[in-house]
Amino acid sequence: MAGSRSWIGGVLNRLSNKRSDKFLDYPLTPIQEQRLQKLQKRIQIPFDETRPDHQEALKELWHIAFPNVALKGLVSEQWKEMGWQGPNPSTDFRACGFISLENLLFYGRTYPASFRRVLLKQDGTRATWEYPFAVAGINISFLLIQMLDLYSEKPSNLPGFNFVKLLGEDEEAFDVLYCTAFEMVDAQWLAMRASYMEFNKVLQATSSQLERELCSDNVCRIQDLSAYSLLYQ
Repeated sequence: MAGSRSWIGGVLNRLSNKRSDKFLDYPLTPIQEQRLQKLQKRIQIPFDETRPDHQEALKELWHIAFPNVALKGLVSEQWKEMGWQGPNPSTDFRACGFISLENLLFYGRTYPASFRRVLLKQDGTRATWEYPFAVAGINISFLLIQMLDLYSEKPSNLPGFNFVKLLGEDEEAFDVLYCTAFEMVDAQWLAMRASYMEFNKVLQATSSQLERELCSDNVCRIQDLSAYSLLYQ
């Protein structure tokens, strides 16, 4: 199985993140600016395996995923059951930082039925060689950050511009969008009858679909995305 860093970033470097000068001068409301800055601070926090709060967050993720299975340690072969590349998840988090763990936790806490359905690959006819859940989650966090242009002071593409408006309506917009995107990835995986080596194509298809939905004039809240309903199927 390929290393996680061979997944993370490779496809995203080929995705079109169309920047446009016409989006540079749009004004932000005070609440949009505050929430955008808070989100941008979150994406700058690295995962630190020596921090007790980060350790506890990782333990909570295990408990959400496998509530009836005792975790033997923060470094354990058990983590591979969740889809980490090795026995120490912290090596995979280096690719996207603590926010990717926060996203996974939010998914498990807020949409537990969807989380377990995707984790355990319960929908549809599955491939013999499935994508690893946890590392896919890190890819999705990174995909959204890139697609929404969140590393810039202010997003300068249409999906990012529209996302800032959604963020003004809901402080959890990024986390809810993450959960929606995870369901979209799994749905694309099944629709394309993909196997492990085609995961990058699945991410590309998901990114294109999500960009189209975010650019729709009919979307005023995250819940208006047609893909949002996947969380409750």
